[in-house]
Amino acid sequence: MKRKSISRTPRTHKMKKFDIRRIKLTREERAIENALLRGEYVPGTRKEFREISQALARRRKNVVISIRVNNGDLDMLKARAKRHGVKLQTFITEFLQRVARS
Repeated sequence: MKRKSISRTPRTHKMKKFDIRRIKLTREERAIENALLRGEYVPGTRKEFREISQALARRRKNVVISIRVNNGDLDMLKARAKRHGVKLQTFITEFLQRVARS
């Protein structure tokens, strides 16, 4: 009894060559690439990576709340968030964190 070889892709299928130079980068991606080429980024240590991971884990939001707020107060919060250049939700979250930690 002769065994058949099992192949995931047909042998007639040829993969297209991938030319990385043809990818269009955004302005931000180009800036990051240029900074990398200039040596502005340096590898971090395992300890630094662990500290950053722990800080991100502490700031992770895992509870959703719903509150009723006076319309005037909400307008003032929106104006302050806009002045600081952040979204309203981010502004409120940061505010609550500061109050909770004080």
